[in-house]
Amino acid sequence: MIPLIEDNREAIKDLCARYRVRRLEIFGSALTDMDFHSERSDLDFLVEFLPLQQGEYADAYFGLLEAFENLFDRHIDLIMPGAIKNPYFLESINRNRRVVYAACYDVVEDAVVWDVIIDDLPALYNQVLNLLGKKDR
Repeated sequence: MIPLIEDNREAIKDLCARYRVRRLEIFGSALTDMDFHSERSDLDFLVEFLPLQQGEYADAYFGLLEAFENLFDRHIDLIMPGAIKNPYFLESINRNRRVVYAACYDVVEDAVVWDVIIDDLPALYNQVLNLLGKKDR
């Protein structure tokens, strides 16, 4: 992957979190220094968003697009995988893509998480102790 991406990983992570990105992948010439021209090459990204309310997708998509164009100071192709209809183009992308960002959580309600912690964690802890040959607490 080109240094332009590597050097901006924290900024990419922050922008992805701000615009509720589930997964961001890069493809094309930016994966190799040989094909990428620092002065004129664009950057090609695949993007998937976390669940958004109706009407929020456009704001997230165009906000992320503008933020990336400002960050990298070049044209950005930001493609949602579901929008790719050409099977040959999709095959080409699939041969040459790499994950840049992946959200490490799914959206769940706090109450659900808390219920799992209260109900399941103590039992799991005791099962681990039993497996290790220690007494329950």
